[in-house]
Amino acid sequence: MYTFSSKLKTFSFVLMIVGILGIGYGFLTAPKTTADVEAILKAEEHHGGGHEANATAHDAHGTSTEHTAPAAGHDAKASAEHTEHLEHVLHQLQNKPWAALYVACLFFMLIALGALAFYAIQQVAQAGWSPVLFRVMQGITAYLLPGSVILFVLLLLSGLHFNHLFVWMKDGVTEVGHKNYDHLIAGKSGYLNFAFWIIRAAIFIAGWNLYRYLSRKNCLAQDEASDNSFYKKNFKISAAFLVFFIVTESIMSWDWIMSVDPHWFSTLFGWYVFASFFVSGITAISMVTLYLKSKGYLPNVNSSHIHDLSKFMFGISVFWTYLWFSQFMLIWYSNIPEEVTYFKTRIEHFNLPFFGAVVMNFVFPFLVLINTDFKRITWIIVMAGIVILLGHYVDFFNMIMPATVGDQWFIGIPEIASVLFFFGLFIFVVFNALTKAPLEPKRNPFIEESKHFHY
Repeated sequence: MYTFSSKLKTFSFVLMIVGILGIGYGFLTAPKTTADVEAILKAEEHHGGGHEANATAHDAHGTSTEHTAPAAGHDAKASAEHTEHLEHVLHQLQNKPWAALYVACLFFMLIALGALAFYAIQQVAQAGWSPVLFRVMQGITAYLLPGSVILFVLLLLSGLHFNHLFVWMKDGVTEVGHKNYDHLIAGKSGYLNFAFWIIRAAIFIAGWNLYRYLSRKNCLAQDEASDNSFYKKNFKISAAFLVFFIVTESIMSWDWIMSVDPHWFSTLFGWYVFASFFVSGITAISMVTLYLKSKGYLPNVNSSHIHDLSKFMFGISVFWTYLWFSQFMLIWYSNIPEEVTYFKTRIEHFNLPFFGAVVMNFVFPFLVLINTDFKRITWIIVMAGIVILLGHYVDFFNMIMPATVGDQWFIGIPEIASVLFFFGLFIFVVFNALTKAPLEPKRNPFIEESKHFHY
């Protein structure tokens, strides 16, 4: 049985406490009024700017609001546009701590979901190499419940207008004649409405957690069984789950990520999001496995098992790159204004994280893990794993931040603190779950094959 070390447990609590303090700081220091925003923008202008939209500079059309002897009508219009601009920036800056919390919460929850999908695939494929890793996978998927509950609360708070993350939730956005009316969003209101949206979220989260509960229950029961009946049950529910998962994962990606920018859509977005969190889940399995091996656990996990995990890390990184390039190239080359705006915004305002994600998620793991021998060397795998996980956090950052905070972004205390909090919670939940059962299944039909897996 695994024992959760006091040092690791203390480390997880420290991360959570520091994270909570930083998250609180982010909310407390967010501007409360347009006057606060004006002061912030004037200070930025005084210090040489940084954000494109500065205090006195430009109205919605890029025209200077500082004219010599303007006409009264124009002056009134400029004043109204300036006020509207300040309100827009206020919403962006108020969104910043919310968006930071949302990105980190979603990312860590999806790591657990990616590990759950990988586990289900192993069950359905009746893979002979992986059973010695099943308890590691189940430990990581334990985070799915608390992670998804926190995420659901954030979704509820968004629907109750505690933030402005989802612009389609604005008052009057579907009412003809209202100042917030948006024809495109109104056309999607049959699908993008809060009641239907939150019901979908509840169904997705309940389905994923139900499978996780039943599969672990059957896996533990199989240890004490005299036949393979519980293994067969797991096979059947895993097959059903994968059908449920591939549908709900796509819809989830539209609902929770793509809808922050409801004027834009991509037909392969669900696959793109899946590739991102799937490789993150596999990487987490590899990292936890290597940690447990370093502490003397998992004696039957050998370099061939690690090699296979590394191959998946490498292969899915290439798959993610294929989807990234396919989505980017087709939209950029077609140059349709309402579609290409998505990438134009990211290239202009998020240049470093946008292209940096490609380096971290493709170039680095490709160069490091393409060598067969390197796939078995612990420090190289850990280095590649850290870069992959950070890179896919940046990927989710790129998906959500441009639509929620615009050019007011920077990775500061709220972003770092949110990652620390959920990382600490992830460590605590995962390693606490690993203490609840032996780290090796006893009566899995393929356990002996897995123990002697070499090539």
